Amino acid sequence: MNRKERAIASAELEMGLADFWHDVDTNWGRRAGEYYAPEGVYRSGKLNLEGREAIQDFYSWREARGARVAVHAYSNFRADFSDDGTAEATWYMLLWAADGEAPLESTAPTRISRAKETFRWDDGEARWLCTSRTLENLFRGGAQLNFT
Repeated sequence: MNRKERAIASAELEMGLADFWHDVDTNWGRRAGEYYAPEGVYRSGKLNLEGREAIQDFYSWREARGARVAVHAYSNFRADFSDDGTAEATWYMLLWAADGEAPLESTAPTRISRAKETFRWDDGEARWLCTSRTLENLFRGGAQLNFT
């Protein structure tokens, strides 16, 4: 993969990440499962979800709990690609979140996590699908949402 191809593929992965967190923050994650491969895995603290359906069920459970304000910001996105159509990415997540209606009192981030992901290119969907996302919590504070 040359530099230009890597730049385009990295932009596609990062665009998917932005779309995923936008859906989570503004639409209760109602499309969250679509960003994962059917066998996708999501891990964060004690939370261990295996399969697209389990991931989607988590976001449905979260919505059913009631009002919550969340902002998932990320930085330092970096991706590496293999010749077999897979990719690995790392980035940092800053999360501000609390139960209730906006506006809420501002605080330091609820969590800062290091993310490690793997992806595979899906020819049928013509896009990258996340096969594994692991968030390693580096800093915690404020009201946590279970499983952290």
